[in-house]
Amino acid sequence: MRFYVFLLVFFMLACKEGKKYHDELGAEQVELRRKTTFDKTIQEHRKELNKEFRDPSTSPLKEKDRKRFMELDFFPPDEAFKIKAKFERTPNELPFLMPTTTGDTNREVRYGIVYFSFGEKSFSLNVYQNQVLKFNEGYEDHLFLPFSDDTNGNETYGGGRYLNLTIPKTDSITIDFNKAYNPYCVYNEKYSCPIVPAENHIAYEVKAGERDFKP
Repeated sequence: MRFYVFLLVFFMLACKEGKKYHDELGAEQVELRRKTTFDKTIQEHRKELNKEFRDPSTSPLKEKDRKRFMELDFFPPDEAFKIKAKFERTPNELPFLMPTTTGDTNREVRYGIVYFSFGEKSFSLNVYQNQVLKFNEGYEDHLFLPFSDDTNGNETYGGGRYLNLTIPKTDSITIDFNKAYNPYCVYNEKYSCPIVPAENHIAYEVKAGERDFKP
């Protein structure tokens, strides 16, 4: 009998002691861990972009610029610019020709509208689907979000920036402006880049993503 009592006490103490391996994180620790994960994800994304720009086979840079290229210039990662937006599908839209910087056109369709807020200000942007690119492998669910904002011509490229999105399965979509990038024509005039539609302007300083390129 004493042996069984000893075993019971032993297991009770072991469980009690074991709790120290399962401490519950405080709110501040959870927030710090989440922010660290977010920052690391953005830095890895930027590391890959810089790698592409250094590689002669993938870089949009002119050779003279690529040879002295160090890294792209970005705003610091800011989770306030990673937002969850409402997504509204626009199924009855007709394709149209979106003008580009070289005078050519891209055949696009307005695929949907996204609604979101920065602080107390609400915005909406059109999201497009390229009617040629969608038939390419890997781009079947690709969406294109060109936008301009109040940093253009100052801290960022005057013509606006781009974001790549994926067709959502619900009526909400995550938009991370920390991944906003410059059109390739910023680096090399040989590229034909879609011109940001006037209606896709954000009357707000989006201090996130890529800054203007300085050769």
